[in-house]
Amino acid sequence: MKLTPRERILAAIEHRETDAVPVDLGATPSSGISATAYGNLKRHLGMNGGHTRIYDVVQQLAQPEDAILDRFGIDVVDAGSTFNDSDQDWYEIRLANGQKAQYPAWFKPEKKTDSSFIARNRDGLDIAHMPSGGTFFDQSTFPWLDGYPADMAAALPDAIKRVLWAELVHSPWDHAAEPDFWNRLRQSTLELRASTDRGIMIVCGCNLFEWGTFLRRMDNFMMDLYTEQDSVRAFLEAIMAQHMATLEKVCAAVGDCCDILRFGDDLGMDSGPFMAPEIYRDLFKPHHTRLCDYVHQHSGMKTFLHSCGSIRELLPDLIEAGYDVINPVQTNCRGMEPEGLKKDFGNDICLWGGGCDTRAVLNRATPPEVRDHVLERVEILAPGGGFVFNTVHNILPEVPPQNIVAMFDAVAEFNGKK
Repeated sequence: MKLTPRERILAAIEHRETDAVPVDLGATPSSGISATAYGNLKRHLGMNGGHTRIYDVVQQLAQPEDAILDRFGIDVVDAGSTFNDSDQDWYEIRLANGQKAQYPAWFKPEKKTDSSFIARNRDGLDIAHMPSGGTFFDQSTFPWLDGYPADMAAALPDAIKRVLWAELVHSPWDHAAEPDFWNRLRQSTLELRASTDRGIMIVCGCNLFEWGTFLRRMDNFMMDLYTEQDSVRAFLEAIMAQHMATLEKVCAAVGDCCDILRFGDDLGMDSGPFMAPEIYRDLFKPHHTRLCDYVHQHSGMKTFLHSCGSIRELLPDLIEAGYDVINPVQTNCRGMEPEGLKKDFGNDICLWGGGCDTRAVLNRATPPEVRDHVLERVEILAPGGGFVFNTVHNILPEVPPQNIVAMFDAVAEFNGKK
């Protein structure tokens, strides 16, 4: 029986065999495509109309247009794509390679004499840099670098305003301060649901470990997990109060018309988790469980966690915490081989990603090699459901457009056999 894209996505998450492998491109800021690669892809396909609109200015990601979604049979879309839908919401820029693209009207980075860029927050503070020829912005300010404030709950709102991931946020959250935001989010999502049969994703963040690194810097926060645990606990309680307030509004606004809610918290590096599993269980797992429980109890949405790196040792705990989906399935890290993940966890959590290695294959291989690699991955990960095809994280600027086409065409070739 032929399924609609929405039915296909939900069936995969529920570990039911599908009529075809569902495919994602651009439904989240960890499953998308850089503006440079997007412009090259459109040129390669002979698509001369439309725009390369950079909806995530930190990572310089393009919002895929309907023509691209249709060309590659994409099954899921971002609810945030319904915002900034007017030409007046954008202005034209030039990317480092000379391509035309567009920035949101509110984003006005300063170009320096050396062609580097500085981005400032609403108070004029320097919070992010992009070097000359660069393709994304780096954090330049760490609000709690010198230590935790005495009253974290009181200090947190001002600190958040000094972090690029909050101040330079992607749609729809770049409109969150507007008085009609929640009603607009609901109405636009309802309209999107009525106009498409694709699954709908709402990106909600609610990062915990990562917010510690944004505020304290990675090196400091890593040490804090072992030497300043009381401060870490107090910080997590403070940030969770803000997250839960947002999550309640999200579930009330779109819990009945979005299919998936995407959380984020990078917990792994190439060689293993950033912390011992017992540290994760003690400090973070109770909060992750609370987030998942709230979504499941107050909406019809599935819970999706983006976590890079080698997280195999944490997967049993993440499954217990209530995550339905894990992404990006970074298969080139220790213990993240697709065969083992599918065998050990394929019945318990949906693997959203891992379909093509972006570190060594998609960017460097020939199109025939990309095809063979993708077909091998899909053969491993697709049986029995529990798999959504996506690259291992975003498609980066240097990826040849021929390889992108070969990748998606390989999935279509596999699906044609089903």
